[in-house]
Amino acid sequence: MTPDEFKSEVREWADRIGVTYRETHLRSMRNKWASCSSKGRITFDPSLLDEPDNVRLEAIIHELLHLRYPDHGRMFRMMLNTYLNMARDRYRISDKIV
Repeated sequence: MTPDEFKSEVREWADRIGVTYRETHLRSMRNKWASCSSKGRITFDPSLLDEPDNVRLEAIIHELLHLRYPDHGRMFRMMLNTYLNMARDRYRISDKIV
């Protein structure tokens, strides 16, 4: 997947989830796949572009949901599961996402 295709996928999921973000960056990260700032900047590790759909989509959806739910509380987890199930159905991903 190219960086432009990845950023397009992030935009599509942001629209689907109903959140807006300020900018998306690809930058090497040592200990995690992605991060999200309170100002709407989302950063992803470029190695994520080579991961299977289920891993990539989980990272994208997870970070986008942090724009609405800053912590990993009950509502965050419930919405994450809802959107991951939607991703599994949409992309016909057979692997368990969560």
